[in-house]
Amino acid sequence: MSDNSVNNYSRATFDQVMVPNYNPSAIIPERGEGSKIWDQDGKDYIDFAGGIAVTALGHNHPAMMQALKDQAGKIWHLSNVFTNKPALQLADKLTQATFADKVFFCNSGGEANEAAFKLVRKYANDHYPDQGKSEIIAFKQSFHGRTLFTVCVGGQPKYTKGFEPLPQGITHAEFNNIESLKALISDKTCAVVMEPVQGEGGIIPADPEFVKSVRELCDQHNALLVFDEVQTGVGRTGYLYAYQGLGVTPDILTTAKAMGGGFPIGAMLTTDKIAKSMGVGTHGSTYGGNPLACAVSSAVIDEINTPEMLNSVKEKGEKIRTRLEQIGQKYGVFESVRGEGLLIGAVCNEKWQGKAREFLVAGWEQGVMCLVAGLNVVRFAPALNITDEEINQGLERFEKAVAAIS
Repeated sequence: MSDNSVNNYSRATFDQVMVPNYNPSAIIPERGEGSKIWDQDGKDYIDFAGGIAVTALGHNHPAMMQALKDQAGKIWHLSNVFTNKPALQLADKLTQATFADKVFFCNSGGEANEAAFKLVRKYANDHYPDQGKSEIIAFKQSFHGRTLFTVCVGGQPKYTKGFEPLPQGITHAEFNNIESLKALISDKTCAVVMEPVQGEGGIIPADPEFVKSVRELCDQHNALLVFDEVQTGVGRTGYLYAYQGLGVTPDILTTAKAMGGGFPIGAMLTTDKIAKSMGVGTHGSTYGGNPLACAVSSAVIDEINTPEMLNSVKEKGEKIRTRLEQIGQKYGVFESVRGEGLLIGAVCNEKWQGKAREFLVAGWEQGVMCLVAGLNVVRFAPALNITDEEINQGLERFEKAVAAIS
């Protein structure tokens, strides 16, 4: 048992009281404003991490704060026995803004993907009974969540090691390689699952022609196309959802992370026809559609889904990528910078292979927070409304960090 006083918590306390599946830094953030965070010692940081692409409107955004306060004074929780007005309002916004007709709410990206993967098998069973149409194809280096089902659909074996026996009927093709998919897909395939930009796999954008060919193959084999937009969604790429910039419409889309701006919420979006397979009692979520979460998410969607905001995401992303390329060339550390909008990956060159985390740690010393995407990519996923001043200050600090270790 822990005996820490309220003012005596530290990184050592984590080791005392928390399951050791994370390895957090010694930094303990205490408050934030916009894209700036202060730790409990008063040191400030420019936030280029965004809580891993979650805090899309930064910290303490007034519209989010107001939505939360307003709803908190009304009702916090409703079971799904009752019709839920904040959930209906949010679902209405999402269906008006996307291809979808129907929405299922949950609490996270992993839950949204779990629902999607259950739905594709249920749909295939409903429409193609007795044909053994249950196989799911995903892509190597993909990431779709941490439940046993979603981690198996994800294409990174390191996340399934030790959890055997694993769910079956899942195979993995090479991303951006249509011939690899052609070799695997068949009339036994119920769905192909993909990220428009592979996030955890290294910030790798899907080639638009590849995506179109994936759609065509799915249509040929009566397979559903699932877009995992947990990380790319809600404005991250300069579109409300990345599919809208690719000219390809999925059958099912999953979303979370930025959707609540930091308040836990996720959703699965689909069409009327496909949604029919998720009839009463087939799936559920105790907290899914939580009124507080839905009220905050409605405010987030309103703030982000404007031409001005989405265009600024593209402009700011280009600015950051250009500056990172200059830093990479100046100090000889990055071979390329890639991504879409404000989901950006600086790829370590041969000399720095496997050392992406060193840039992350050096950044903390200089007062800037970024991320990694695997061992070789430094990831940037700041708030979509980050100011030019915050961008400049953060990149100056990041350059100091690069200089210090290179």
